[in-house]
Amino acid sequence: MVNTMASMLPFGRASRTTVKHPVAGLPADDEVLLDAPDDRLGPALVAAGQGDHEPAAALLAGTRRHGQWEYRDRYTLHLAAFARSRPEWLESWYAAAPQDPDALLIRAQVAVDHAWRSPARAEVLRGVSPLITAAARADDGDPVPWRIALDHARGSRAGHTYFGELWEAALRRAPRHYGCHVAALRYLASSWHGSHRECLDFADRAAQDAPSDSLVQALPTRAVLAYLNDDCGPGVPRERLDQAADRAVALSARFPAADLWPAVIRNKLTYVLVRLGRWEDALEQLRLIGPYATSFPWSRLSDDPLGRFLEVRDEVGLRVAASGAARGGHPHSGRAGRVHSGDH
Repeated sequence: MVNTMASMLPFGRASRTTVKHPVAGLPADDEVLLDAPDDRLGPALVAAGQGDHEPAAALLAGTRRHGQWEYRDRYTLHLAAFARSRPEWLESWYAAAPQDPDALLIRAQVAVDHAWRSPARAEVLRGVSPLITAAARADDGDPVPWRIALDHARGSRAGHTYFGELWEAALRRAPRHYGCHVAALRYLASSWHGSHRECLDFADRAAQDAPSDSLVQALPTRAVLAYLNDDCGPGVPRERLDQAADRAVALSARFPAADLWPAVIRNKLTYVLVRLGRWEDALEQLRLIGPYATSFPWSRLSDDPLGRFLEVRDEVGLRVAASGAARGGHPHSGRAGRVHSGDH
């Protein structure tokens, strides 16, 4: 079984003082951004900070009109996170347009986020159901309320029958929506605690049925990440872990380097590759990530996710350099440096 992250990772804060120059192909530490918004979301957040909800409303309306469900889901999460600390703009938006599908969507996400932080989570979540229902009814073709409903089902410990109904409803609206697949995977991981093979089976089936450029190709890596951070249940063969990572590596290669959009996928993939000891593959993903760090998964390791991300970069660079020196200065790509299957 895999050890906990604390005992598995060699990253220590002391390593930051040993790296005086950035590794080739990586931006300098002070150029790296955490959870950076894209060119569409950034202005909406700035306006919301000034009390103006119109840019956020226009942004979400555009994603709904053009069926940009993955963007819509990410923007919803970011805007809801902002509204938790600065709610005035959302309150004025809802007061002005109480039937607006986009305002209803943000309100539902904020309510679920708030409930998840409550000690009485299940009880509080039961009171949130009407908000999710209102968001779903406001636009019947939008899958994002159903992703929220799947998260709600996990937190309220809903049974499998009810979950199955939600899952089918989500698939009817967007059968390849990554956010809904992640929500479903997290529900299964929660209800099948320790049954990581079953979760990997679910993720593998979804990836096999999805196009090669679909974000769902990264779903098995999400299942592997959960497995690597859990100390219960039977072990999963090393080959399956590598196959999941390889699938995500192939997906990552389809996107441009230093692109904000795939950074979420690439940060999680880097985490998994490091846990698997695939240092050269991890370095390649860090080069592709460029300046775009994400809080998750590094927040699992530290209250300073950006600092931990930078520590990981340093350590990976040092590992690859040492490996190249040991081989006469000729490092190669691939699965070099992986731990043996019995080591996990």
